[in-house]
Formats: sequence, C-alpha cells, structure tokens
Amino acid sequence: MQHDLIIIGGGAAGLTAAIFAAQGIAGRSILILDASTSLGQKLLLSGGGRCNITHDVVRPEDYNGARNIIKNVLAAFDAAAAARWFEGLGVQLKLEEQTGKLFPASDCARTVLAALVGRATELGVQVQTCSRVTEATAKADGFELVTGAGPFACRRLILATGGRSLPRTGSDGSGLALARRLGHTVTPTSPGLVPLVLARGFFHTRLSGVTQEVELTTVVGPKRIDQRSGNLLWTHFGISGPAAMDASRHWVVAHEGGLVPRLLANFFPGDTREDAEAWILSQCSLRPRAVIRTLLASRLPERLGTGVLGQAGIDPNTPGGQLTREARKLLAAALTSLELPVTGHRGWDQAEVTAGGVPLNEIDYRTMSSRKAPGLFLAGEILDCDGRIGGFNFQWAWATGHLAGKTAGGAAAPLPAESGLPTSKA
Repeated sequence: MQHDLIIIGGGAAGLTAAIFAAQGIAGRSILILDASTSLGQKLLLSGGGRCNITHDVVRPEDYNGARNIIKNVLAAFDAAAAARWFEGLGVQLKLEEQTGKLFPASDCARTVLAALVGRATELGVQVQTCSRVTEATAKADGFELVTGAGPFACRRLILATGGRSLPRTGSDGSGLALARRLGHTVTPTSPGLVPLVLARGFFHTRLSGVTQEVELTTVVGPKRIDQRSGNLLWTHFGISGPAAMDASRHWVVAHEGGLVPRLLANFFPGDTREDAEAWILSQCSLRPRAVIRTLLASRLPERLGTGVLGQAGIDPNTPGGQLTREARKLLAAALTSLELPVTGHRGWDQAEVTAGGVPLNEIDYRTMSSRKAPGLFLAGEILDCDGRIGGFNFQWAWATGHLAGKTAGGAAAPLPAESGLPTSKA
C-alpha cells in the first residue's frame, strides 16, 4: 500500500512528527513502523519512570553538536512551546524547582506516552509494531521499504529510529545504517549519559549510595575539555548521578577516540586548591585536638573524607594541630583535584543517549529535511546532537519531530524526479 508518509520509529521524536504531520493536511495516509512490540519503550524508562519532559531553561550550550544549527532548531519549538503543547494534550506539568526539570504532574511516564499515542490515533495515524525496516530504497516518487511484516511504500519518509542507546527498546543503531545507505554520513557513535566504572580497590566500594555535590573536570594532557558541577552518586561499580552522567560523554568520546582522558574531582566545588588549604589551616587552628576526619566531616560525608585522606596518605585520626604543612598541601590537592581512576563505562544498555550520528549540516534545520535524499527527513537521537541530563534530549526530540512532521505532512507537491539514488540495507 502506498502511504503519503511513513515514520520509522515510534518513540518521542517519531510520535511528535506523526502528530504534527497529521495536523497538517487532513486525509493523508501516515504510518508509524516500529521494531518493538509497543511504542515509546525508551520514553517509559526515562526519569526513573517519571519522564522528564523538558527543562525550564534550554540553551544551545546545553548540547553537544553544531551549536548554530541547534540554536535555530530549538528556537522553532522551544521549551515553553513544548510545555504548552503537552498541556494542550492534557498532560499537566510540574516544575521541580531545585533542578529546573519539568515532569508530568502524575509523576508517571505512561501519562505522557498515552497522550502522544492517543492524539496520534485521534488524528488517524496508523501504527504497525514488530516491523523492523531492513531495507529502504529511494525512488523518483518516494521510497520502498522492506520489513519482516512485508513491503511498504511512501512518498515521504522520516527516520526517527534513535541512536544506539538502550538497544533493548529497539534503538539499536539500525536506523543509522539506513541513513548511511540513503546517502548520509554517520559520525562515530559513543555512549552518552552513562555511568562510569572505577578501578577495583578504589574507595568508592565503601561509599555505595552516598551522594554529594562535586565539580568534575575532564582533561586530555594539559587541555581541559569539560567541566561541570552537580550531584554525584557513588555506586558499587563507580560513579553515577547527574554530574558523572554529564561528564561521561566527554570521557567516553575522548577514550574511544584513542586519547587518554583523566577525570578530576573537586569535592569543594568552586574552591581552588589555595582556598581548600586555607580552610584546612583555619579548622586545624580553631580545633587543634579534633582529628582530621572529624574536621572534614563538617563539609564532606565522613566515609568520603576518610577515603580522600587515604588517597593523600594521611592517617584520618591525626589531630588537626599535628597536621604538617606538607600534609595540608597534599590534602588540599586531593580535595580539589583528585583523579578518579575511570576504567570504562557501563555500556550501551545503561547509556541514556547516543553521542554522534548523522551530521547536522546534512539536514536543512528549517525543515529537518535531508540534503542527500529528497523526501527524507530526520528527527531525534539519530542526529549528531546530544544534550546534558535534565530533559534536554527530550526537548530535542520534540523540536526536531515538530519540524520534520510539520514539513513532511504539509508537503503536498509530487517529489521531483531523481535518478541514481542509493539503496539502504541495514
């Protein structure tokens, strides 16, 4: 059957694209093909099952990628527009003031998914699950697709397949292969927003479950490539939490690019080594009989303080008044620039987003249309753009899905005749 538009992928970007496409011109035949047994599986897992829809302040600086293009895409459908859209779909939102994250008032991701699927169904969008697309051929008048459920044809095609993160949800990288064989390039992909593994024997094994504010700096040689502050969660395997997840992208990309990145932790965020040394001296002067682990406990979880002292080679039961000048310097260094012995990451099954993908300069940012294949559009995580934790990647999905769907759904003119277009076999 010939469809006006087929969307491959029924996640956040795909459902958004389907809704805006169906709202464009009544009576168009729009179909979502999804490899999974049900739509939106990654959406249901997000935010611990709560679905962090967006953030109250979204800037291009919150993303990795071609910032000027990202700026224009976000401007066309910003966080305020996304919030209004969801309210219009019947999803009441609430702001988590401490973090700036916007969640459904129900604290349930199923509320969000039900609203998206419900609106798409209301608009007549067809859905076929368990239908992985294995081949896509660009023709002069559209596209021919091959799936396990049989062949499909369409005049316009949107790739919203996701990247490689959480492959159990269907986002396994097959969409990137389709894009590549339809003429696009794909930059190297790496897990982003992924927990990091620390060397066995490091003190994290005694801190599992402890959280704290920290400043993390990623360096390669003398060059600082990333720095951020936030909450860190110590785990039995290493580190997680917002600060570690955001920093992970930069460590992993550098590591998989053949570099030797180092991750440094400042447990006194915002303080310099000199600030920390001055604080230690003042505490030791005020309470010379108190042991150093007790003095540190006024600013750090006690188990962490003990671990840092061990890294500095200082007995935690040393009275503050007996701490030598050299020991104070060693402790100040450990408190503000301790190298965390990262040995790897938890893999694609634990990664929340994909770093890398189809370059943004290969799409028209005003429409999300491909510059390589007429009638093809791309949206969401398949593109080379990834945001920090906090709803930014969903905002990218809503924004790109909005542009792709609105344009593809409203494109009523026949496609121009083209020859020599490539065939895709994933």
